[in-house]
Amino acid sequence: MPAWVMPDTLTALGLFGSLLIFAGYALTIYDSRFLWLSSLGFVINWFGDSLDGTLARYRHIERPRYGFFIDHITDAISEILIFIGLGLSPYLRFDLAMLASTAVFLITYVKGVFRISYGGISPTEIRLIAILANTVVLIFGNPSVPLARIGSLPIPATISLYDLVVLVVMLIILSLFVVVVINVATSLSQEDRTASQIQKAQKRAAARASKRQARSRKDLQKQGRRLNQPSVR
Repeated sequence: MPAWVMPDTLTALGLFGSLLIFAGYALTIYDSRFLWLSSLGFVINWFGDSLDGTLARYRHIERPRYGFFIDHITDAISEILIFIGLGLSPYLRFDLAMLASTAVFLITYVKGVFRISYGGISPTEIRLIAILANTVVLIFGNPSVPLARIGSLPIPATISLYDLVVLVVMLIILSLFVVVVINVATSLSQEDRTASQIQKAQKRAAARASKRQARSRKDLQKQGRRLNQPSVR
């Protein structure tokens, strides 16, 4: 890597890749071949996002808190750009794109970690799946499946292949969200019980120490009174 390339340069490159993804998806309303631009954006985003931290560690110029902050901010912006671009494209309903984005932010809020990897699937694999989906849609189109009406429920008449894929991914993310919530709640409850038990033990120990000190003071007072009593011969 050239010396002029810094970790922040790669971070900016990754964000530029996200802008290309957004532009490619949004421009598909005019021509489906702009999906190639989105796929190129995924490659550029992967290159910048994957190597910025690695370069900082290799050159021993890490800035842990700054790097953590910038990484999470750029990840959040990238996530928003990708989902908005998908929602503006003719391949995915905008409301589903926003729901999927909300699901990502929910699990991020609970876990405290922003990432595009879930269920053991790495960010690289997520990007490869997106590129594959773009290629499939380019070659075979984005077929729609009619849906049966259920009473007066506001169900769309059709659902596209992209809609179905995003729905499945969103259900997986929400399932992980529920699992994470249960795990975090259980862990916090256990920590609270442990902390409460420690506090009670400390209070009991303090009470015993106070009683011992009180007894010691009484003993000293008794000894003092005996010493002060005049001796009778």
